[in-house]
Amino acid sequence: MVNKIWSKVTPALSPSVLSCINKQGFRTMTPIQAAVIPLVLSCKDVAAEAVTGSGKTLAFVVPMLEMLKKKEKDGPLRKDFVYAVIISPTRELATQIYKVIEQFLQEPDLGHLTLALLVGGRAVDADVERLQKGAHIVVCTPGRFGDLLAERKHLNLAGRLKELEFLVLDEADRLLDLGFNATLTTILQYLPRQRRTGLFSATQTKELQDLVRAGLRNPVIVSVKEKSTISTPLLLENYYVIVEPQDKFLFLLNFIRNRKMVKGLFFLPTCACVDYWADVLPVFLPGIKVFAIHGKMKLKRGKILEKFREADSTILLCTDLLARGLDIPEVEWVLQWEPPTSPSSLVHRVGRTARGGAPGCSLLPLLPTEDAYVPFIRTNQMVELKDWRKSGDEIKITDKLRDKVLTILHSQQKQDRSILDKGQRAFVSHIQAYSKHECNLLLQCKELPLGHIATSYGLLKLPLMPEIKDEHRQQFVGPIEQIDYNSIPYRDKQKEASRLQKLEEYKRTGVWPSKKKKKMTQTQPWEQTKQNKEERKQRRKKRKELKKLDGEGKRRKRRAVTAAELESLAADVALMKKLKKRKITEEEFDRAFDVDK
Repeated sequence: MVNKIWSKVTPALSPSVLSCINKQGFRTMTPIQAAVIPLVLSCKDVAAEAVTGSGKTLAFVVPMLEMLKKKEKDGPLRKDFVYAVIISPTRELATQIYKVIEQFLQEPDLGHLTLALLVGGRAVDADVERLQKGAHIVVCTPGRFGDLLAERKHLNLAGRLKELEFLVLDEADRLLDLGFNATLTTILQYLPRQRRTGLFSATQTKELQDLVRAGLRNPVIVSVKEKSTISTPLLLENYYVIVEPQDKFLFLLNFIRNRKMVKGLFFLPTCACVDYWADVLPVFLPGIKVFAIHGKMKLKRGKILEKFREADSTILLCTDLLARGLDIPEVEWVLQWEPPTSPSSLVHRVGRTARGGAPGCSLLPLLPTEDAYVPFIRTNQMVELKDWRKSGDEIKITDKLRDKVLTILHSQQKQDRSILDKGQRAFVSHIQAYSKHECNLLLQCKELPLGHIATSYGLLKLPLMPEIKDEHRQQFVGPIEQIDYNSIPYRDKQKEASRLQKLEEYKRTGVWPSKKKKKMTQTQPWEQTKQNKEERKQRRKKRKELKKLDGEGKRRKRRAVTAAELESLAADVALMKKLKKRKITEEEFDRAFDVDK
C-alpha cells in the first residue's frame, strides 16, 4: 500500500490536527493509518492488525480528535461527560498514549478538551477527584477503569459515559493475555451501544476474535502487513546464535561491550532475574548506564523509564512488561536471554526497535538443544532468524576471560549476601519459567544442563532444587576455595543484625526462626506438583458429583397441608383480629385457646 499525504485524507482533517501532525514531523501516513482513519471517520467499527512500530497510536488518536471536533458542532461538550476512552494493558503504554494526545491538545483549537490518565499505583480517590473536575478523553488501564466504574459513592462514572463517542482497545491481545477478559466484559456492559469502537493489535488470536464479536458491531477487519512472508518491520534484522549454556552470559557481555549502542533493551525471563543482573552487570559495563524495570516495581517504573529515555549509552533490563507498545525511537538493539514463554511475544519484543522507519536489530542466544526453535518460529510467527555466526563478527570467549568473570561474580556475592540471595532466586525462577514454555515440546526443562546454567549465573552454590541431579552437580563450576556461607554478611546493617540474631537462635535450637511455622513436606518438582494439584481437583469434582446424586435420592418430600389445618389456622387468625378490635375479652380469647392462667 502506497503511503498517503496527511492533507489528502478523505474526509479532510481539521487544520489544528494537521498542524500538530506536521510539527511532529509526520509527512506521510503509514499503511495502517491510511486504512483505518477514513473508516473510523465514516462511522465504522474497526479491528486492525499491523506489525509493531507501524503507527497504530496515531491511527486512533487522529480520528478520535476529529470525532470530538464534529461533536462540538452540535453544541459544546459537557464538562462532566467522557466522550472517548482508550484502554491499554500497561501503565507504561497508557502513559505513552497520554503524552501523544497531550501534544495535540497544545494546539489552541484543541486546548479546551480535557484529558485524564487513570492507571494503578496511586489511590483511587485521586482518580475520582480528577474525573469530578472533568475529562473529555480518558486513557486508562482496564483494572483501574473497572474499579472506578464500581465506585458509586462519590462518582457515577457509568452516568458520565452515556454519550461516549469512541472506545479504543489498544494491544487487545495483550489485554486478554494478562487476564482482563472478565474485566473487559464488565466494562463493555456499562458503555452505550451507539458508539464507535477500534480494536488494535499486532497479532490475532481466537480470544481476540471472541472479543471482536462481543464489543464491535459489524466491524471492518483491517490487516496490514509489510511483506507476506514476515511479521516484523522490513528494516528489522533478527539474529540468533548457538552458545554453550555456561558461556551465555560471557557472550552477551562481550556482545554489549563490542557495540557502541545508544540504547538497548535486554529481556530477561523473570523479575528475580532482572533484580540479580541489575546488581552485578554495572561492574562489567563501567561506561554504560544500566537501568532495570519489571512488574513488581509499582511506583518506580515511570521514573526509571523516563531516565532511560533521556540517557545515552544505556541498556534497560526488563521483563515482557515492556514487550508491548513501548516507543523509544533510539533503541538500536533488542537482546534476549532466552526465547519468551509465548511464541507471539518474540514478535513484540523485537518490535521495540526498527520503529517509525528506522533500522534495528535483535539477537536471541539459543542452547544447542534449542536449535529447533529457529524453524519453529519461522513457521509459527513468520519471523526469520539469521545465524549471527555468518555475519563475520566473532565474539571470542577464552578460559582466561571465563575465569575472570566468574571470579568477579563470586566476589560480588561474597561481599553482599543480598546479591547471593538474588542469584539463587533468579536461577530458581528462571528454571520455573522455562518449565512453563508454551512450546515445551521443543524447549524441554528436563534437557537443560542445570549445572552449566548455574555456572553462567556465577552462583556460589547450587540451590536446593529437586530438579538438580548428580550430573548437574558435576557440571557446576563454583569457587575454588571453601566458603563458610554463614559468614557472608548483608551490606545492609539492619538486615545483617537481624540475620545474626536468627543465626544465634539457630545454633542454640537447631531450627531457623521464621515468622510462620511452615509444615515440613518433601519437596517435589514443579511438574509433579502441578500434576498432584490437578488430581486433587478431579477427586474433589467426583466427590461433589457423588454427593449431589446421594442428596437427590435422600430428599424428603414436603408434606401437604390438609384442609382441616387451614380451617383451624383461619379460625385462630379471626380470634386474634377480634381481640385486637376489642370485640371479645381476653378471658374469652384464652378460653378459645385453652390457656390456663
